[in-house]
Amino acid sequence: MSKTDYNYEDEKRKILEKKVRAQQTFTKKIEIEKKPEWFKVKLPGGENYREVKAELKKNKLWTVCEEAACPNLSECWAAKTATIMILGGTCTRACKFCHVDTGNPGGKLDLDEISNAAKMAQVMNLKYLVVTSVDRDDLEDYGASHFANVVKAIKQSNPSTLVETLVPDFNGSQKHMHTLAQSSPFVIAQNVETVERLTYDVRDRRAGYQQTLKCLEFYKNHYPDISTKTSLMVGLGETVDELIATMKDLRAIDVDIITFGQYLRPTKRHLPVLEYYHPSTFEMLKDKAYEMGFKFVASGPLVRSSYKAADYMEHLKAQGHMK
Repeated sequence: MSKTDYNYEDEKRKILEKKVRAQQTFTKKIEIEKKPEWFKVKLPGGENYREVKAELKKNKLWTVCEEAACPNLSECWAAKTATIMILGGTCTRACKFCHVDTGNPGGKLDLDEISNAAKMAQVMNLKYLVVTSVDRDDLEDYGASHFANVVKAIKQSNPSTLVETLVPDFNGSQKHMHTLAQSSPFVIAQNVETVERLTYDVRDRRAGYQQTLKCLEFYKNHYPDISTKTSLMVGLGETVDELIATMKDLRAIDVDIITFGQYLRPTKRHLPVLEYYHPSTFEMLKDKAYEMGFKFVASGPLVRSSYKAADYMEHLKAQGHMK
Protein backbone atom coordinates (compact mmCIF):
# COMPACT_ATOMS: atom_id res chain seq x y z
CA MET A 1 0.00 0.00 0.00
CA SER A 2 1.39 3.42 -0.96
CA LYS A 3 1.20 6.44 1.30
CA THR A 4 -1.41 7.95 -1.00
CA ASP A 5 -3.64 4.85 -0.61
CA TYR A 6 -3.47 4.94 3.20
CA ASN A 7 -6.34 6.83 4.86
CA TYR A 8 -5.49 7.49 8.50
CA GLU A 9 -9.01 8.51 9.55
CA ASP A 10 -10.56 5.48 7.83
CA GLU A 11 -8.12 3.12 9.55
CA LYS A 12 -8.76 4.81 12.89
CA ARG A 13 -12.50 4.35 12.43
CA LYS A 14 -12.09 0.63 11.63
CA ILE A 15 -9.96 0.08 14.74
CA LEU A 16 -12.50 1.90 16.90
CA GLU A 17 -15.39 -0.15 15.49
CA LYS A 18 -13.43 -3.36 16.17
CA LYS A 19 -12.90 -2.32 19.80
CA VAL A 20 -16.60 -1.55 20.21
CA ARG A 21 -17.59 -4.97 18.80
CA ALA A 22 -15.09 -6.69 21.10
CA GLN A 23 -16.45 -4.81 24.13
CA GLN A 24 -20.04 -5.67 23.21
CA THR A 25 -19.12 -9.37 22.92
CA PHE A 26 -17.29 -9.27 26.26
CA THR A 27 -20.23 -7.51 27.97
CA LYS A 28 -22.67 -10.08 26.55
CA LYS A 29 -20.55 -12.95 27.92
CA ILE A 30 -20.34 -11.27 31.33
CA GLU A 31 -24.15 -10.87 31.41
CA ILE A 32 -24.62 -14.57 30.64
CA GLU A 33 -22.16 -15.60 33.38
CA LYS A 34 -23.41 -13.04 35.93
CA LYS A 35 -24.79 -14.80 39.00
CA PRO A 36 -28.39 -14.05 40.01
CA GLU A 37 -29.28 -12.25 43.25
CA TRP A 38 -30.07 -15.43 45.18
CA PHE A 39 -26.62 -16.82 44.47
CA LYS A 40 -24.74 -15.40 47.42
CA VAL A 41 -21.75 -17.02 49.13
CA LYS A 42 -21.10 -16.44 52.81
CA LEU A 43 -17.41 -16.19 53.65
CA PRO A 44 -16.15 -18.86 56.07
CA GLY A 45 -15.80 -17.78 59.67
CA GLY A 46 -16.55 -18.55 63.30
CA GLU A 47 -14.41 -19.72 66.20
CA ASN A 48 -14.57 -23.40 65.24
CA TYR A 49 -13.46 -22.60 61.69
CA ARG A 50 -10.43 -20.60 62.87
CA GLU A 51 -9.37 -23.22 65.44
CA VAL A 52 -9.65 -26.11 62.97
CA LYS A 53 -7.83 -24.18 60.22
CA ALA A 54 -4.95 -23.40 62.60
CA GLU A 55 -4.73 -27.02 63.75
CA LEU A 56 -4.70 -28.34 60.18
CA LYS A 57 -1.96 -25.92 59.20
CA LYS A 58 0.14 -26.92 62.20
CA ASN A 59 -0.14 -30.58 61.19
CA LYS A 60 0.42 -29.82 57.48
CA LEU A 61 -2.96 -31.27 56.50
CA TRP A 62 -5.16 -29.97 53.67
CA THR A 63 -8.83 -30.48 52.93
CA VAL A 64 -10.60 -30.30 49.58
CA CYS A 65 -12.93 -27.86 51.36
CA GLU A 66 -10.10 -25.29 51.55
CA GLU A 67 -8.43 -26.10 48.22
CA ALA A 68 -11.71 -25.70 46.32
CA ALA A 69 -12.78 -22.64 48.35
CA CYS A 70 -16.06 -24.43 49.03
CA PRO A 71 -18.88 -22.03 49.99
CA ASN A 72 -20.19 -24.53 52.56
CA LEU A 73 -16.89 -24.93 54.42
CA SER A 74 -17.88 -23.34 57.74
CA GLU A 75 -21.21 -25.15 57.84
CA CYS A 76 -19.64 -28.55 57.21
CA TRP A 77 -16.76 -28.06 59.62
CA ALA A 78 -19.18 -26.98 62.34
CA ALA A 79 -21.00 -30.28 61.73
CA LYS A 80 -17.66 -32.13 62.06
CA THR A 81 -17.65 -33.06 58.37
CA ALA A 82 -14.81 -32.60 55.88
CA THR A 83 -13.51 -33.84 52.52
CA ILE A 84 -9.99 -34.99 51.70
CA MET A 85 -8.54 -35.78 48.27
CA ILE A 86 -6.06 -38.62 47.80
CA LEU A 87 -4.03 -40.11 44.91
CA GLY A 88 -2.26 -36.80 44.30
CA GLY A 89 -3.42 -33.71 42.48
CA THR A 90 -2.98 -34.71 38.83
CA CYS A 91 -5.85 -36.47 37.04
CA THR A 92 -5.33 -38.74 34.05
CA ARG A 93 -8.68 -37.68 32.61
CA ALA A 94 -9.83 -34.33 31.27
CA CYS A 95 -13.47 -33.59 32.07
CA LYS A 96 -14.52 -30.24 30.65
CA PHE A 97 -16.05 -28.92 33.88
CA CYS A 98 -13.19 -29.74 36.25
CA HIS A 99 -10.35 -27.46 37.37
CA VAL A 100 -8.02 -30.24 38.54
CA ASP A 101 -4.72 -30.52 36.62
CA THR A 102 -4.62 -33.15 33.88
CA GLY A 103 -1.52 -35.18 33.05
CA ASN A 104 0.36 -38.41 33.66
CA PRO A 105 1.58 -38.82 37.28
CA GLY A 106 3.80 -41.69 36.11
CA GLY A 107 2.59 -44.21 38.67
CA LYS A 108 3.72 -42.15 41.67
CA LEU A 109 1.89 -42.57 44.98
CA ASP A 110 2.22 -40.70 48.25
CA LEU A 111 1.83 -43.39 50.90
CA ASP A 112 1.76 -40.72 53.62
CA GLU A 113 -1.78 -39.98 52.45
CA ILE A 114 -2.90 -43.06 54.37
CA SER A 115 -1.69 -41.86 57.78
CA ASN A 116 -2.53 -38.22 57.00
CA ALA A 117 -6.18 -39.08 56.36
CA ALA A 118 -6.42 -40.87 59.70
CA LYS A 119 -4.67 -37.97 61.39
CA MET A 120 -7.08 -35.46 59.86
CA ALA A 121 -10.09 -37.32 61.25
CA GLN A 122 -8.44 -37.20 64.67
CA VAL A 123 -7.30 -33.56 64.55
CA MET A 124 -10.71 -32.33 63.37
CA ASN A 125 -12.63 -34.73 65.64
CA LEU A 126 -14.68 -35.69 62.60
CA LYS A 127 -18.00 -37.49 62.69
CA TYR A 128 -17.91 -37.90 58.93
CA LEU A 129 -15.07 -37.81 56.39
CA VAL A 130 -15.53 -37.87 52.62
CA VAL A 131 -12.52 -39.33 50.80
CA THR A 132 -12.32 -38.49 47.11
CA SER A 133 -9.62 -38.59 44.45
CA VAL A 134 -8.50 -37.84 40.95
CA ASP A 135 -8.65 -40.59 38.30
CA ARG A 136 -5.45 -42.64 38.12
CA ASP A 137 -5.49 -44.65 34.90
CA ASP A 138 -1.69 -44.85 35.17
CA LEU A 139 -1.92 -47.27 38.13
CA GLU A 140 -2.40 -51.00 37.64
CA ASP A 141 -5.46 -51.08 39.93
CA TYR A 142 -6.50 -47.46 39.18
CA GLY A 143 -5.84 -46.59 42.83
CA ALA A 144 -8.37 -48.99 44.37
CA SER A 145 -6.00 -50.58 46.92
CA HIS A 146 -4.69 -47.17 48.03
CA PHE A 147 -8.28 -46.01 48.50
CA ALA A 148 -9.05 -49.13 50.55
CA ASN A 149 -5.95 -48.64 52.73
CA VAL A 150 -6.98 -45.05 53.49
CA VAL A 151 -10.46 -46.19 54.57
CA LYS A 152 -9.02 -48.94 56.77
CA ALA A 153 -6.56 -46.54 58.44
CA ILE A 154 -9.29 -44.03 59.26
CA LYS A 155 -11.58 -46.70 60.69
CA GLN A 156 -8.78 -48.28 62.72
CA SER A 157 -7.57 -45.07 64.37
CA ASN A 158 -10.96 -43.31 64.53
CA PRO A 159 -13.73 -45.94 64.83
CA SER A 160 -16.41 -43.29 65.42
CA THR A 161 -15.68 -41.50 62.12
CA LEU A 162 -17.91 -42.64 59.28
CA VAL A 163 -16.20 -42.71 55.89
CA GLU A 164 -17.81 -41.88 52.55
CA THR A 165 -15.77 -42.69 49.45
CA LEU A 166 -16.33 -40.66 46.27
CA VAL A 167 -14.50 -42.95 43.87
CA PRO A 168 -13.40 -43.12 40.22
CA ASP A 169 -14.86 -45.91 38.08
CA PHE A 170 -11.64 -47.99 38.30
CA ASN A 171 -12.14 -48.53 34.56
CA GLY A 172 -15.18 -50.67 35.34
CA SER A 173 -13.05 -53.49 36.80
CA GLN A 174 -15.10 -55.60 39.20
CA LYS A 175 -11.90 -56.92 40.81
CA HIS A 176 -10.84 -53.41 41.79
CA MET A 177 -14.35 -52.40 42.83
CA HIS A 178 -14.34 -55.39 45.19
CA THR A 179 -11.03 -54.16 46.64
CA LEU A 180 -12.56 -50.79 47.49
CA ALA A 181 -15.87 -52.13 48.81
CA GLN A 182 -14.21 -54.74 51.04
CA SER A 183 -12.73 -51.89 53.12
CA SER A 184 -16.39 -51.31 54.16
CA PRO A 185 -16.94 -47.56 53.78
CA PHE A 186 -20.27 -46.22 55.04
CA VAL A 187 -21.17 -44.80 51.60
CA ILE A 188 -19.76 -45.42 48.11
CA ALA A 189 -20.39 -42.51 45.76
CA GLN A 190 -19.68 -42.17 42.07
CA ASN A 191 -20.95 -39.11 40.24
CA VAL A 192 -22.93 -39.42 37.03
CA GLU A 193 -22.33 -35.61 36.78
CA THR A 194 -24.86 -34.87 34.01
CA VAL A 195 -27.65 -36.34 31.90
CA GLU A 196 -26.85 -39.04 29.34
CA ARG A 197 -27.18 -36.77 26.28
CA LEU A 198 -24.51 -34.38 27.56
CA THR A 199 -22.11 -36.97 28.97
CA TYR A 200 -19.39 -36.68 26.32
CA ASP A 201 -19.79 -32.90 26.08
CA VAL A 202 -19.07 -32.66 29.81
CA ARG A 203 -17.00 -35.68 30.90
CA ASP A 204 -13.89 -37.40 29.64
CA ARG A 205 -14.79 -40.00 27.01
CA ARG A 206 -13.57 -42.79 29.31
CA ALA A 207 -16.14 -41.76 31.93
CA GLY A 208 -19.41 -42.93 30.41
CA TYR A 209 -22.93 -42.54 31.75
CA GLN A 210 -23.64 -46.27 31.43
CA GLN A 211 -20.29 -47.14 33.00
CA THR A 212 -21.13 -45.10 36.09
CA LEU A 213 -24.55 -46.76 36.34
CA LYS A 214 -22.95 -50.21 36.04
CA CYS A 215 -20.49 -49.40 38.83
CA LEU A 216 -23.20 -48.14 41.17
CA GLU A 217 -25.29 -51.21 40.38
CA PHE A 218 -22.33 -53.49 41.10
CA TYR A 219 -21.80 -52.02 44.57
CA LYS A 220 -25.50 -52.27 45.43
CA ASN A 221 -25.81 -55.86 44.18
CA HIS A 222 -22.67 -57.16 45.91
CA TYR A 223 -22.62 -54.93 49.01
CA PRO A 224 -26.27 -54.10 49.79
CA ASP A 225 -25.40 -52.84 53.29
CA ILE A 226 -23.27 -50.05 51.83
CA SER A 227 -25.29 -47.03 50.70
CA THR A 228 -24.73 -45.76 47.16
CA LYS A 229 -24.73 -42.12 46.11
CA THR A 230 -24.38 -39.91 43.03
CA SER A 231 -24.47 -36.22 42.13
CA LEU A 232 -25.53 -34.09 39.19
CA MET A 233 -24.57 -30.57 38.14
CA VAL A 234 -27.24 -28.42 36.51
CA GLY A 235 -27.03 -25.46 34.17
CA LEU A 236 -25.14 -27.19 31.37
CA GLY A 237 -28.00 -27.30 28.89
CA GLU A 238 -29.97 -30.26 30.22
CA THR A 239 -33.76 -30.20 30.57
CA VAL A 240 -35.80 -30.97 33.68
CA ASP A 241 -37.31 -33.96 31.84
CA GLU A 242 -33.78 -35.30 31.27
CA LEU A 243 -32.97 -34.87 34.95
CA ILE A 244 -36.10 -36.80 35.89
CA ALA A 245 -35.19 -39.55 33.38
CA THR A 246 -31.73 -39.74 34.99
CA MET A 247 -33.33 -40.10 38.42
CA LYS A 248 -35.42 -42.98 37.09
CA ASP A 249 -32.26 -44.70 35.78
CA LEU A 250 -30.63 -44.31 39.19
CA ARG A 251 -33.62 -45.59 41.13
CA ALA A 252 -33.80 -48.61 38.79
CA ILE A 253 -30.43 -49.67 40.26
CA ASP A 254 -31.48 -48.70 43.80
CA VAL A 255 -29.14 -45.73 44.34
CA ASP A 256 -29.84 -44.41 47.85
CA ILE A 257 -28.61 -40.79 47.82
CA ILE A 258 -28.65 -38.05 45.18
CA THR A 259 -27.54 -34.42 45.17
CA PHE A 260 -28.17 -31.56 42.74
CA GLY A 261 -26.00 -28.43 42.56
CA GLN A 262 -25.43 -25.49 40.24
CA TYR A 263 -22.50 -25.83 37.83
CA LEU A 264 -20.07 -22.92 38.12
CA ARG A 265 -17.45 -22.25 35.47
CA PRO A 266 -13.93 -22.48 36.98
CA THR A 267 -12.19 -20.56 34.15
CA LYS A 268 -12.94 -19.28 30.65
CA ARG A 269 -11.37 -22.48 29.28
CA HIS A 270 -14.16 -24.56 30.80
CA LEU A 271 -17.76 -25.08 29.74
CA PRO A 272 -19.95 -21.98 30.09
CA VAL A 273 -22.93 -21.79 32.41
CA LEU A 274 -26.03 -21.89 30.21
CA GLU A 275 -28.59 -21.43 32.97
CA TYR A 276 -28.80 -20.60 36.67
CA TYR A 277 -31.54 -22.65 38.29
CA HIS A 278 -33.87 -20.82 40.66
CA PRO A 279 -34.04 -22.21 44.23
CA SER A 280 -37.65 -23.25 43.57
CA THR A 281 -36.46 -25.58 40.79
CA PHE A 282 -33.98 -27.19 43.16
CA GLU A 283 -36.82 -27.72 45.64
CA MET A 284 -38.93 -29.31 42.89
CA LEU A 285 -36.08 -31.70 42.00
CA LYS A 286 -35.71 -32.57 45.68
CA ASP A 287 -39.43 -33.34 46.01
CA LYS A 288 -39.37 -35.47 42.84
CA ALA A 289 -36.36 -37.42 44.09
CA TYR A 290 -38.04 -38.24 47.40
CA GLU A 291 -41.22 -39.23 45.55
CA MET A 292 -39.15 -41.69 43.51
CA GLY A 293 -37.77 -43.33 46.64
CA PHE A 294 -34.31 -41.87 47.22
CA LYS A 295 -33.46 -42.20 50.90
CA PHE A 296 -31.70 -38.84 51.13
CA VAL A 297 -31.55 -35.80 48.83
CA ALA A 298 -29.54 -32.56 48.94
CA SER A 299 -30.54 -30.00 46.30
CA GLY A 300 -29.65 -26.31 46.01
CA PRO A 301 -27.53 -23.74 44.17
CA LEU A 302 -24.48 -24.19 46.42
CA VAL A 303 -24.82 -27.93 46.98
CA ARG A 304 -21.73 -29.98 46.13
CA SER A 305 -21.41 -33.76 46.11
CA SER A 306 -20.15 -33.91 49.70
CA TYR A 307 -22.46 -31.18 51.05
CA LYS A 308 -24.68 -32.31 53.93
CA ALA A 309 -23.01 -35.73 53.68
CA ALA A 310 -23.29 -36.30 57.44
CA ASP A 311 -27.01 -35.46 57.35
CA TYR A 312 -27.56 -38.89 55.83
CA MET A 313 -26.17 -40.37 59.03
CA GLU A 314 -28.58 -38.26 61.10
CA HIS A 315 -31.41 -39.22 58.76
CA LEU A 316 -30.75 -42.93 59.36
CA LYS A 317 -30.56 -42.37 63.12
CA ALA A 318 -33.92 -40.61 63.07
CA GLN A 319 -35.41 -43.63 61.27
CA GLY A 320 -33.93 -45.98 63.88
CA HIS A 321 -31.40 -47.58 61.52
CA MET A 322 -28.38 -46.36 63.51
CA LYS A 323 -27.62 -45.85 67.17
